[in-house]
Amino acid sequence: MTLLAYNSPTTQASYPRHPRRSISTRPTRISTGPHRRSRILTHAGRRRRPGWILTGAGLALLPWIGYLAGTLPPAEAAAWVTLDSLEAAALLLTGTRLLRGDPRHRTPAAVAALLLLTDACLDLATATPGTELAIALAMAIGAELPLAALCATLAAARPAHPAAPLTRPDSTGSIRLGADRTDPVGAANAPCGPQRGAH
Repeated sequence: MTLLAYNSPTTQASYPRHPRRSISTRPTRISTGPHRRSRILTHAGRRRRPGWILTGAGLALLPWIGYLAGTLPPAEAAAWVTLDSLEAAALLLTGTRLLRGDPRHRTPAAVAALLLLTDACLDLATATPGTELAIALAMAIGAELPLAALCATLAAARPAHPAAPLTRPDSTGSIRLGADRTDPVGAANAPCGPQRGAH
């Protein structure tokens, strides 16, 4: 006498095994809304404004370095040209990294702050009383010390926590994310062959 399991329709056939199925999911849309978009734009603007300021300051130092090299005595020119060249390099590196959104701007910002503070102190210490001292004081108050404070603020700021990678918002104001995924349960839920009883 042959006993058959209840879930077996026949004694000779079996259910076909289904291969693993790959389910392609459409990208998920997350609505940002006007408030969220304004916060993203504000954060980008705060990062780019210091970048443009520091980049412009570094570029402005280049003709000034040439003027110092051509007008000062050789021994004195070597010291000032070296100091100002290091300042320009640190400012340009910090500014361009800020514009690119590179988080490695903190080290050159700290170097630029130190060099600018040193430059201001040396200008005031070596200037002769009168017009030269007034020019050195004006440069320190109007350019060197504010730039040093900005660089020190950037160097001391805590790095932002990396967010999940998102693409740009589309025309509907939504952010697209996600990709095709493989269903991990597809193979596990595939029906097995029939159970057969014992003769």
